[in-house]
Amino acid sequence: MPTSSDQPYGLGQETEEEMLTRNLNELLQELRVTQTGVQILTGFLLTLPFTSRFQDLGDLQRYVYLAILCGSVIATGLIIGPVAFHRALFRQGERRWIVEAANHAARAGLLALAMTTSGVVWLVFDLVTNRTLAHIAGGVSLVFFAALWAGTPLVARRR
Repeated sequence: MPTSSDQPYGLGQETEEEMLTRNLNELLQELRVTQTGVQILTGFLLTLPFTSRFQDLGDLQRYVYLAILCGSVIATGLIIGPVAFHRALFRQGERRWIVEAANHAARAGLLALAMTTSGVVWLVFDLVTNRTLAHIAGGVSLVFFAALWAGTPLVARRR
């Protein structure tokens, strides 16, 4: 059963400013969980070239690693971006812009995180098993993220 806070502005009890404040608080709270994970992933990736086994990587594996590292840094920037938006525009009357931009950045950050994590799965499978299984595992993980993070909400929305 939808509550008044789930209804669009004007149909419930809250003002537009209250709705924007609630939306921003919800978004920032959601991002707190993601920020920790993406920062740990990026930190881990930054340490890999300093391990002894890194020298054993083939050229393709090194390029994939670099792409994964760049993707992780991009995901980190996008997921932390909303905090920077809020800080830079705090009390400047830009709450609507902050909420919209933060939403776009968070979505793009989650996409980058899904692709980066799938790339990590590919790289680990390529190192541990073989290239064919790496392609399968990387593809399955990407399909998993797409189904869970995009497909599930679409199905729920249609109901």
